[in-house]
Amino acid sequence: MNLEHVSVEGQEAQISFLGIPPTQRSGVSPSWTSSESVLEESHERRVKQKIIDRAVQKIIDRGLCGAEPVKAYLAELYRRDCRPNTLRTHAATIISFLVYLKGRGPDRLEAINREDIGEFVEHEQDRGLKPNSISVRLRGVYSFLKFLVHRGALSADVLTRKLRIKLPQSLPRAIDPQAVRQMLTVIDHSRDRAILLVLLRTGMRIGELLDTRLSDVDLSEQKIEIMEARKTRVGRVVYLSEDACAALRQWLVHRSEKSAYLFHSLGRPRLSYESVRGRFERYLCRAGLAESGYSLHSLRHTFASELLNAGMRLECLQQLLGHSCIEMTRRYARLTDTTRRKEYFRAMAQIEKGGLDGHY
Repeated sequence: MNLEHVSVEGQEAQISFLGIPPTQRSGVSPSWTSSESVLEESHERRVKQKIIDRAVQKIIDRGLCGAEPVKAYLAELYRRDCRPNTLRTHAATIISFLVYLKGRGPDRLEAINREDIGEFVEHEQDRGLKPNSISVRLRGVYSFLKFLVHRGALSADVLTRKLRIKLPQSLPRAIDPQAVRQMLTVIDHSRDRAILLVLLRTGMRIGELLDTRLSDVDLSEQKIEIMEARKTRVGRVVYLSEDACAALRQWLVHRSEKSAYLFHSLGRPRLSYESVRGRFERYLCRAGLAESGYSLHSLRHTFASELLNAGMRLECLQQLLGHSCIEMTRRYARLTDTTRRKEYFRAMAQIEKGGLDGHY
């Protein structure tokens, strides 16, 4: 893929722009950035409204009960500034629950009881949904029912002794160091190399990286400011290694000044997730790793695993990953803990030598 080239003056402007303090960087093209932000917010509001309207219309078209309270509930999520994907998930969950209720008998929300919830869970299990998906749906149902209880439309008894789905605690899948080296050798595009190295060295989620603007990057301080994480909506700062900074500088030579986003494609101001995933899978094939099962999120797992192996404390890693709970970060300690490994082999060496005394 050929990218639009900028002039030497444009290259120097971009690089120097990223090398000055954030307080000074904020003064670059403020009106343009502000107007774009307003347009994006307006577009997101319209998308949210369409999601609510379509959900309500779908309930009416299918002859389901609860169109009015569902609309009120989704409007409440809208006022709480939930993301469009959150609205979609809650709308789809509620509609699935209402469809199930319609086949059970009384077509009234006031008639819902604990048995209805339990049998809905069994119904979703019989459909073959995975435990994580069922757990998300169950939380969505309880959230909606709690809203109805607060409105006085449902007895609070339905919220007592809530059901819980036992979720599997699988280990995060990190990429083998040799596989990482194989991939880096086959990447021939400066933008793609920068994307892979930034994900690998910062632990950013792919959505966070695609939302990153040029003004969020400071190469002189070797950091990226994530103003608002897409998943948690909490901002944080991540840091750039030397090789990630070098890859970014190489990309800036080719990057177009027309986009406010750090990464863009030809003719588009920003990259899509599907585009990046497709490129990543193509490089896996080139490196002979097509059957490895690695995904873009594996880069984040690799980042966490390598820092733990290098001795970073869990509390520091938690902040870099943007985890709200340290238990999320602790999963990586189960995956790779050099201290535990060393202790095991030290003790086993003593056992194999017959160095233990006493009786069991």
